[in-house]
Amino acid sequence: MKLANSAPVRKTMSPPLKTIVGYKRGMDLNTRMNLTCRDLEDKISVDQAIIQRRAKRGFLDTPVSMETVKDILSVARYAPSSSNIQPWKCFVLSGKAKERISSKAVDIYRAGPERLTPEYAFFPSTLDEPYFARFNVFRGQLGDAVGVPRSDKYGRLKDNERQFRFFNAPIGIIFSMDRRLEWSSFICYGCFLQSVMLAARARGLDTCTQQIWSLQNPLLRSELGIPESDLVVAGMALGYADNDRPENNMENYKLEVEEFTSFFNE
Repeated sequence: MKLANSAPVRKTMSPPLKTIVGYKRGMDLNTRMNLTCRDLEDKISVDQAIIQRRAKRGFLDTPVSMETVKDILSVARYAPSSSNIQPWKCFVLSGKAKERISSKAVDIYRAGPERLTPEYAFFPSTLDEPYFARFNVFRGQLGDAVGVPRSDKYGRLKDNERQFRFFNAPIGIIFSMDRRLEWSSFICYGCFLQSVMLAARARGLDTCTQQIWSLQNPLLRSELGIPESDLVVAGMALGYADNDRPENNMENYKLEVEEFTSFFNE
């Protein structure tokens, strides 16, 4: 609502980042391998993409072209992969397909969230320190930002419905992989997901990776033809973040290098 005598609300988008100089789709391998960061500005742009990447939980209705989505995935496919296994499978949702699946997911969730079973455990049954404290701090900050305290169970359930609408992003992506693969492929998959997020950020887009979509694996199998032999890994919202939303402006504490690194030189 616009208040009297107030300035118009201006929706803000994150600025695009410069992509690697000289990169073009369809380049042959030798040309691509010879591309380097030709000056410091290019190197900083990679650093900026990593530092600026945030899980955004609210998006503008600004459309994202399918060509842009393909470009992002075309870059991300060069993510590290042990023995070139490349375990990732992607299902891109937009338009009526996204709305249909989102609406069904919300209906299923409302009918009984306790009946939804994830494909894998999101956290251990007992989350010990220091992880428990970090978890609680983040959840408290997020609850304050969206106006839903952790004590408000009903409010939290309602807020979760936004996840099944991909936070109103124009693009939703579902990721799966062959469940016969081992932990090594999960490491590779993490590299791939990070590559998708960074390629999106380099184009001025934002993302939110969503484990919660693993709960909807029966629906996704039915709608997208994902076989039982595949594990539903996660979903991802993709679009232009609405940076006027408080939850999109949270500052999460990151450990200092010395807090997670040991250095040895003898």
